[in-house]
Amino acid sequence: MRTMSWEANMGIDLFAFDWLGVPFMQRALVIGILLASLGGYFGSFVVQRKMSFLGAGLAHAAFGGIAAGLLTGVEPLWIALPFTVLVAAGIHWIRQATDLADDTAIGIFFSLSVALGVLFLSLRTGSTMDAASYLFGSILAVSPADLWLVCGLALLSLLTLPRLWGRWAYATFDDESARAQGLHTGRDSLLLTVFVALVIVVSIKMVGILLVSAWLVIPPAAARLRSRRFSTMMLSAIVLSVVATMAGLHASWVFNIPSGAAIVLSQIVAFLLYFGIRRP
Repeated sequence: MRTMSWEANMGIDLFAFDWLGVPFMQRALVIGILLASLGGYFGSFVVQRKMSFLGAGLAHAAFGGIAAGLLTGVEPLWIALPFTVLVAAGIHWIRQATDLADDTAIGIFFSLSVALGVLFLSLRTGSTMDAASYLFGSILAVSPADLWLVCGLALLSLLTLPRLWGRWAYATFDDESARAQGLHTGRDSLLLTVFVALVIVVSIKMVGILLVSAWLVIPPAAARLRSRRFSTMMLSAIVLSVVATMAGLHASWVFNIPSGAAIVLSQIVAFLLYFGIRRP
């Protein structure tokens, strides 16, 4: 007597790749791969500099800009982009001008931005559903304009490789020596923080404020467990993030679950695998 598998009983086909032929899934795949690559690239600096809280802080800072956009009727991302860059610059300025710890400076602006966001939303009449959509995001709802925006950011980030990657990496491991060599580490660090802010804001519409920092933290953290060189860690983080994004999109289609959550859970599974086989 033939026994049906649990997938068949539940009407689930784990090898259903027909989503690759669906236009909105194709857009989600392209944007997901680009954002995963950006997250692995900039997230490696964030994790190696022990600034993982920066991702969560800037994501919640963007909430203030999004709320301002909803209040004024302007596209929220166009307000959130400069708003979050200003917050990133403020965090950098506090870190450079005082002896406060990084997480303290981030926490100050985190609280300020969330307070402003709540205030702006309270002044807005009408539904708060728009704000909720930015909290949770949806990579399946992105538009062609979003795709062009992400492509532009990816191209801009690519331009940092020849001149800034080495400087950022040097200062990441030995800031004092980098300054002694004449490098403007403060300015370079500000540029890095601004790029991280841009990646976060652009990613919010896809995965939401609550989950966006995972793209910057989990894949680089997993890669760090298995890598002896920073360049290897970064490449591993990018590959891991891309694979997790593709796996998450597939799981989202097969199991009909939220795509952002599926991608982050795929990243967590990868982290646990790397943790299990980490180098001694």
